[in-house]
Amino acid sequence: MTYCVAIKLNAGLVFLSDSRTNAGLDQISTFRKMIVYEKPQDRFMVLLSAGNLSVSQSVREILQVEQLKEHPDSEPITIWNAKSMFDATRVLGSAIRHVYERDGVALKAAGVEFNVSLIFGGQINGEGMRLFQVYSAGNFIEATPETPYFQVGESKYGKPVLDRVIHPDTPLDEAAKCALVSMDSTLKSNLSVGLPLDLVVYEADSFQTDKIVCVDENNPYFRMLHVTWGEKLREVFDSIEDPVWDGAHTDVPLKGGSSRNKPLKKITTPQEKLI
Repeated sequence: MTYCVAIKLNAGLVFLSDSRTNAGLDQISTFRKMIVYEKPQDRFMVLLSAGNLSVSQSVREILQVEQLKEHPDSEPITIWNAKSMFDATRVLGSAIRHVYERDGVALKAAGVEFNVSLIFGGQINGEGMRLFQVYSAGNFIEATPETPYFQVGESKYGKPVLDRVIHPDTPLDEAAKCALVSMDSTLKSNLSVGLPLDLVVYEADSFQTDKIVCVDENNPYFRMLHVTWGEKLREVFDSIEDPVWDGAHTDVPLKGGSSRNKPLKKITTPQEKLI
């Protein structure tokens, strides 16, 4: 299992991934699930991967050389000469289909599902930043201001904090903190997601970044975040009143006067008992 998240903001992009893979309880390994493609002053792209490890690794390798041709006389499109992130993502989709055509039948015969989920985002000179989620068939969707982040892998534990915090105007450092809290919540609830983590923060229109870090169990910031988040959650929880049923000592009783607040109850009559 894995957990990856990417966030698109007005100020830039945030990418975070764990590194744990497992093929059973006694086969747990560490593989990096993030790769950065950087050509200073021209393009900056990040790929996050989840799903079958052999498939995702094959896609990553083929992506380096994969080409698209619009028609026989046109120049092939690669991730290194694509004029837009949309075209670069089309190349990624083509790489997925290439791997499926090569390995799909053999994998199916061996009882292995062709399963890969990818997040691909970045910026190419001449256009704004873009972020895509790419599926096993090579098709994809793009992030919008209403949906400014994507997750792949074990997403359910980290989603609530993202939904409450992230919006397009969120500052980059705050979004990086939110992504790390999202990851910490996932680590707490699912042992199949694990350290170390890879974090990249990209500022809009820079086409490069030095904000790349590998976070392990000894990272002082992440250790502080883990402890503080747990303590503050407990403090907030304790500050909320326990439910009160009759409303005699509170303005917010659990049991209200509306008939809609009354639970359904089956009443057994003496006649029904005799049947």
